[in-house]
Amino acid sequence: MATDFTPVSAMMPGILMDTNVTADADNATPYYRLDPDTVIRAIESADLLCDGRLLALNSYENRVYQVGLEGATPIVAKFYRPGRWSDEQILEEHEFALELDEAEIPLIPPMVLNGTSLHHFEGFRFALFERRGGHSPELDDEETRKWLGRFLGRIHAVGSSRPFRFRPALTPARFGHESIATIRGGPWLPMHLETAFNTLADDLMSAVDAGYRRAGSTHNIRLHGDCHPGNILWRDGPFFVDLDDCQTGPAVQDLWMLLSGETDEMGRQMKDVLDGYREFHHFDLRELQLIEPLRTLRMLHHAAWLARRWEDPAFPIAFPWFGEPRYWEDLVLGLREQLSRMQEPAIQLPDW
Repeated sequence: MATDFTPVSAMMPGILMDTNVTADADNATPYYRLDPDTVIRAIESADLLCDGRLLALNSYENRVYQVGLEGATPIVAKFYRPGRWSDEQILEEHEFALELDEAEIPLIPPMVLNGTSLHHFEGFRFALFERRGGHSPELDDEETRKWLGRFLGRIHAVGSSRPFRFRPALTPARFGHESIATIRGGPWLPMHLETAFNTLADDLMSAVDAGYRRAGSTHNIRLHGDCHPGNILWRDGPFFVDLDDCQTGPAVQDLWMLLSGETDEMGRQMKDVLDGYREFHHFDLRELQLIEPLRTLRMLHHAAWLARRWEDPAFPIAFPWFGEPRYWEDLVLGLREQLSRMQEPAIQLPDW
């Protein structure tokens, strides 16, 4: 779901209406039937009365809309990408959000209407949320980093209380090997980069595995899973909009994307985050060994995600550079830098 509620054109092909698509194209264009009338009728099937106002919001994996209601504040409707998650996995995401809300941790949980948070309409599944705005956190501020640490520590205290049953785990196999297979199996890599990428990919996964061995047997917990600054809103403090990518993994996965700069800078930033985090939850310092391996896995996973979604008309519009040689040249260069980083010592926390 979009975190900044940036509007896009409600009539942009592939965002709200996928036009000129035949009925047998569900896999390539899963949203071709999701026109404005269908969105409104779906919302009204949950016993809400729409006033006709509909605004598509900036989201690609799912389709997300601000929907006006008669005599009430607009809400946000998220239509889940068909075939991505099972009902059990979506409901487990909702259960986690409601569990965090019950613990008075700031986020926007799904609305429970007619006894359920997951609604079905004409083959689509959707959830409804309160509309709330905010801005990105100021990560250059020490107190903000400590506040975010406390926020994530509270989330992880709840997340560690029991495991997911249906949500996936963040593993080198899923984010690394499967991503590499997707990239190798498509027409994406320019011919002059194929050998370089194939050799580099093998070296990267060896370095990732070595990082996991150095970290030892870490305790995997329920996570937000995609905790980059764009997915955190700030309004009198931090909160999440939803947990669409929640998964099982090491705690550091929700922390490292708050860091930036050189190694010593990241060490100072992580110290601030952990100063707040450890007020509410234990952190195993061995997980610092996973920061660069996790960054590498994210880079591979992102490229593979674009490849898997390329037939969705929204993606060529939003990411036109993906098919250009320059993108792949930059990716290979960035991954080579990651290979060097993974061979260096992990970040050090000052005064610890």
